Amino acid sequence: MTEHDHDHDHEHEHDQEAEEFDTIILTDDEGKDHEFLHLDTLEVDGSTYFVLMPINEQDDEEADEAIILKLGHDENGNEMLLDIENDEEWEKVADAWENLEDEEE
Repeated sequence: MTEHDHDHDHEHEHDQEAEEFDTIILTDDEGKDHEFLHLDTLEVDGSTYFVLMPINEQDDEEADEAIILKLGHDENGNEMLLDIENDEEWEKVADAWENLEDEEE
């Protein structure tokens, strides 16, 4: 999955007792929809990243692992989510999310 169309709401209400997450539906390159929980949005080095958890991926062994996608734009200026292909960039964003999670505990 390299490019993804997405539709989501940026409003977040954080409740210390029970946190609710927005649901995002992403369409892969083959036109198949995948549903995710939007766990967090990160700003790292001037770029925006979404931390997502797959929902109802029955045949996927990694369904319980969060994924991180970078917010980008297509040739028409429409927002889209992209895989992070640079290992150094991915490590930096993953570390930022881990640090944020540690601070919240």
